[in-house]
Order: sequence, then C-alpha cells, then structure tokens
Amino acid sequence: MRPGWVAGSVRARLLLQRRAGPVVARRLAGAPSLGEAVDALRVSSAGYATSAPTGPGLEQAQRAVASSLALAVRVLAAWLPRDAAVGLRAVAAWFELVNIEDRIAYLTGGAVPAPFELGVLSSAWDAAAETRSLDELRSVLARSAWGESGSNDPRELELWLRLAWGRRVAKQVPEAETWAAGALAIVLATELFVAGRLLDPTMARELGLGESWPSAASCPDLRERLPPRAAWALAGVEEPSDLWPAELAWWERVRLDAATLVRGRLDGGDVVIGAVALLALDALRVNAALAVAARGGSDRAQEVLDALC
Repeated sequence: MRPGWVAGSVRARLLLQRRAGPVVARRLAGAPSLGEAVDALRVSSAGYATSAPTGPGLEQAQRAVASSLALAVRVLAAWLPRDAAVGLRAVAAWFELVNIEDRIAYLTGGAVPAPFELGVLSSAWDAAAETRSLDELRSVLARSAWGESGSNDPRELELWLRLAWGRRVAKQVPEAETWAAGALAIVLATELFVAGRLLDPTMARELGLGESWPSAASCPDLRERLPPRAAWALAGVEEPSDLWPAELAWWERVRLDAATLVRGRLDGGDVVIGAVALLALDALRVNAALAVAARGGSDRAQEVLDALC
C-alpha cells in the first residue's frame, strides 16, 4: 500500500460528498432569478463559492463556481506524493489554460477577470502572468509543458493551448486517455467544419491521431480517419450542428467511466482522477443551472442542464 495515494484517494471521496448533485441543480434552475439561485446555492451543503470580487452577474457567479473547483483540486494535489500529482496537474492544467487565454485577451485589448489561483498546479502561469506581449507569452509557453505554438496569432495560440492540453492529458493520465482523445476529436471537428479553418498538417503528427484527418471533407469522414479512441466522440455526428450534443454525450461517457474509477483501489490513481472528473461535471451542472435561472428557463440552457442531470 502507498500511504500517499491512500490519503489522496480518501480525500477525493470526501470531496465528492460536497457535490450539489442533480437534485440541487434542478432546484437552482427553478429559481425565479439568478440572485435567488445564488442564494439557494449559498445555503446548500454544496462546497461552492457564490460570489466573486468582479460583480454579481452570471459570468461572475459561474467563475466563482469554477474557482471553487480549482481550489478543491489544489487541496487534493497537496494530499498526493509529488510524483503522483503529475497526472492530476496535467488534468488541472485546464485552469492554467483559461488563465493564459485571459492573458491573451488582455494583451489584445480586452478586460481580464481575476485569474484562478493555481499554487502547485501551475506549470507556466507565474511567468505567463508577467508577459507584456504575445511574442513574450509565446516564448514563455515554448519553454514550458505547453510547447511551441508556432504562431503569435491569438486564435492560433488558443487552439494550440487546447490541443496541447488534450495531448498532455492523453500522454500523462492513462485513466483519462480516451476522454482526452475524444475531446480532441470534437475540437478538430469544430475547427474544420464550424470555423472552417485549415489546420497545419504537422499538427496531425504531434497529436498522435493519425495523419489523414486534416483533409477530412465532413464530420463522418473525419470520424473514419481518426483512431477508435478518438472517433467514439463523433458517433452519430453527421452535421456540424450535431457537435454540441456530442459534447454533452462526451460528458455522459466521462460520468460513467469516472463513477467506475472512484470505486477502484485506494492506492492507485483511478479514484483521484475519477473524483476530479465527477467534481468537474458537478461544477458544470451547477453553472448550467445558474444559466437557466439567469435566462428565465431558456430552451437551450434547460436542454443542457437536462443532459447533464
């Protein structure tokens, strides 16, 4: 038995007890306003922050929920042995990705929210937060786990970050390899057939998903060109409009797989990775419920919540 893994796994299971769950999420969605939904979340037993320093709107409330998730993952990482936290750090790099995207927005003239506090989860953010140009940011990322993007274009940088994150998770987190590959498939389909972008063929080799996908002519064609570990996420996707339901189906696959992982042995990584996935799903569910309340029960927001519950 490895005590560090056991302590982390026990902590992970304890964190799961503080999820909101579908029942609370539906209660939040039924609130007549965002303010009342936030108040209901505040008095629930769920472990989420309900306010943010930048204001009371939907985006700020959702950011506060995401910040609570980031904090939970940081706490969990502190319970793991240093070598065992590598995979968790790769998964949690999503928060660093968002921080870096916010920095890109700032460097191109946009406003920027307070960054997620990363602590031990940071791989490049401390240096990236000090950059004053896209060229400087790109140089910082090239020397980190994110790697060289090959472009200073903001949109290219953001795409590179997402692809690099998926590749990093696939390589460093065996428990999440299939999830990461499926997520990459959805990103590629969105870029090719929604944004209508031509992607660099060298990217194909770096992603490890075969080399023929950049020339795919349709979503079904892309599915045929990708390996099974990625193609599953595009099952039933015939048109670009099918991609957002595919994202929801991706989350359902993650939920089922993660529920199995958390029932695993305490001295391995399965429980920790599965717990983080379920915590992320719960935060997404809560944010969807807040969106329903804020938008007066819009059909699209309600459909997303129903799929997540």
